[in-house]
Amino acid sequence: MKKIHLLILKSFIRPFLSTFIIVMFVLLMLFLFKYIDDLIGKGFAWYVILELMMYASATNVAMALPLSVLLSTIMTYGSLGENYELVAIKAAGISLTRAMYPMIIIVSILSVSAFIFSDYMLPVANLKYFSLLYDVRQQRSATLLPEGVFSNSFPGYTIRVEKKGADGQALYGVIIYAKDQNDNNNSVIFAKEGKMYRTPGDKYLVLKLNDGIRYEESAGDIGYNNRQRMMRFRFKDMEQKFDLSAFKLSRTDENGFKSAFQMMNLKQLRDYKNTTQHQIDSSKEASFRMVAPYIKFFVLPKKSAVAKNVIPVPAPQLKVATLIEQISAITNGASEAKSVQSLLNDNITKNADNASNIRHSLVEYQKKYTLSAVCIVLFLIGAPLGAIIRKGGLGLPVVVSVAFFLIYYIISTIGEKSVKDGNVSPILGMWIAIIILTPIGIFLSYKAITDSAIFDADSYKKFFDKKIFNRFLRRKPA
Repeated sequence: MKKIHLLILKSFIRPFLSTFIIVMFVLLMLFLFKYIDDLIGKGFAWYVILELMMYASATNVAMALPLSVLLSTIMTYGSLGENYELVAIKAAGISLTRAMYPMIIIVSILSVSAFIFSDYMLPVANLKYFSLLYDVRQQRSATLLPEGVFSNSFPGYTIRVEKKGADGQALYGVIIYAKDQNDNNNSVIFAKEGKMYRTPGDKYLVLKLNDGIRYEESAGDIGYNNRQRMMRFRFKDMEQKFDLSAFKLSRTDENGFKSAFQMMNLKQLRDYKNTTQHQIDSSKEASFRMVAPYIKFFVLPKKSAVAKNVIPVPAPQLKVATLIEQISAITNGASEAKSVQSLLNDNITKNADNASNIRHSLVEYQKKYTLSAVCIVLFLIGAPLGAIIRKGGLGLPVVVSVAFFLIYYIISTIGEKSVKDGNVSPILGMWIAIIILTPIGIFLSYKAITDSAIFDADSYKKFFDKKIFNRFLRRKPA
């Protein structure tokens, strides 16, 4: 028995690791394709991009792990069935259920590890990932002086380079517009050629210009026109220095991202839900207290704290002598009613936003449990499915696993959206995919244990020939 368990475990570990790495690689490539424009040409150090890719990989575990479990179990039991090893195991008097014991233990360990990862490590990875991605996308391009384009990369200057040399440092046809405090272009430099280089530490960009001329306009001695005097300077060599501090990656404080639900663990999500729900209840009680004095007869729940402290106030008897006093009283009442209505609408809007935030927090709360549960459910589908189809490798198992995973992903996405919209309860919406797939896994397990040829085309052909076509031929008149 121990040798059989060891055989199954060895058959599972290798495809699991290989499929997990492949899926993570594919998801990482999708990430790079999505944000390639934000990463290329900004002069990032290699370790910054590597750090971002590492955090992005951590956030993809929630999708890669269930798919890897499904695919690897189909490949494992499919390969065992294809090589007639399952037949030998059953011939030795060992049922498929007993042969699945080591796999059940391994998948259970993976599920517990997935829960621990989603509760402790994933919030930290999300915080690091989204904060670094935000800083990367806000970073300016490192292509400071593109050819044939007026560049505004440096504040207070507009620079155009007609052509660059092959080394990327030689410049030809340089034009530099310098702006004053009033954002006026009162100074311009023309140079036939030049060279650019960076100072040590990338603090400044230096343009060493040759054979040029500078035009500068300034205010005269009389009057307020800032373009009464123009000066022209010719030079053979001149250096212009530009600050590069704005082009370095500046990190944003991570505390500004901690309020997102993806960066919270279970305890933080529970505390947020309880605090926000208390705010909603307090707002409702305050709304009752505000409206109660203006209503003569109203009904409150008996359990409400407001109902104990509210005394019905009879409608005031207005004794007005003139039409003007009547109009004034009605106008004041209408104005006060509009004021109360405005306050109530504000409370309703605030409560609706808080309720929406609670639903979003409950989505993240349930995700930490569904990640563990879906690994077990997909194993219940993959193991019997592999034993039934009896095909190993990356052919048919990939097609079948991707089909089932797409079913799970589509159903879970629809359920998550329904929860966020408030159409279904958080538990039903987040667990609907697992509720639907669990009977399928149990059905496939039953078929695998009873050696049912559920994917055998010949069995279906025989069924139609015997049950349908024969009956049709019997009923055909002679």
